[in-house]
Amino acid sequence: MRGVFVDANESLAVIMERLEKPGDPRMRINRNPDIKPEDYPAVLDGAEIAVVDHTALPTDIAKKCTGLKHVVFLGTGARSYMNPEELAGLGIAVHLIKGYGDTAVAESAIALMWSSARVIAMMDREMRAGNWLREDGMQLTGKTLGLVGFGGIAAEVARIALGSGMKVIAWNRSPKNHPGVDFVDLDTVLAKSDVVSIHLLLNDETRGMITREKIARMKSGVILVNTARAAIVDEQAMIDALKSGHIRHAGLDVFTTEPLPQDHPLTKIPNVTLSAHSAFRTPEASVNLIHAAWEHCRRIVKG
Repeated sequence: MRGVFVDANESLAVIMERLEKPGDPRMRINRNPDIKPEDYPAVLDGAEIAVVDHTALPTDIAKKCTGLKHVVFLGTGARSYMNPEELAGLGIAVHLIKGYGDTAVAESAIALMWSSARVIAMMDREMRAGNWLREDGMQLTGKTLGLVGFGGIAAEVARIALGSGMKVIAWNRSPKNHPGVDFVDLDTVLAKSDVVSIHLLLNDETRGMITREKIARMKSGVILVNTARAAIVDEQAMIDALKSGHIRHAGLDVFTTEPLPQDHPLTKIPNVTLSAHSAFRTPEASVNLIHAAWEHCRRIVKG
């Protein structure tokens, strides 16, 4: 059985090679992270396993990938790139990787929260432009952090926030318990939190879930952090709330259009801190990710 890592950047390619073991399925690494969906049939060349980092796999393209039986997606957000149910109908199984970057993403969410609270990015931009901007920040000790969704990443966020003296409340679609965290309904999280951080998978239930009405229920002057998926939040409603000041500041790692266009409205708003969908990007998380990808491939071969 053959596999192809279809869109490897150099750092992931090196880890993939380093973690290969004797007896593993043959894995060809395509060191081109910028392939287009229509390139899949030629890149795979009949391989049964596709390891995919970020390249969309439309169903009509998958139909042309002769021999493809398994997609190992490097992360949990495959639905942003492909339709797993439609692929299953073609006999192609999609395998996800969970938990590999919980600490990395949590630390990024915390960093965005602190940067937003102290408007560090704004002051940095102004000082580089020659303006001595001195801006009041929000002191977070004693404030309430509300987590929307509570999996492994949110648990790590809670650990760090509790250690810094914040109160943590959370809502999850299924019942959860976690030391130091009060679980409440979603409306309470939105109304009581000084910082709201999104930690949901994107699916049909969560797409567009944070509506204009839900944003209006948030506390005036709230900080919004999103390291999950942009489509969970009504983008235009968020932009309007940022412009009005209802949202004091947003720390965003994910966007409806990626890469974010230079003229996108979010690039014109001062009270936003932006990072390039990189919350998961640490060497430690990358090793965890590729190790898990290899384990998927090994299980596939063993049947």
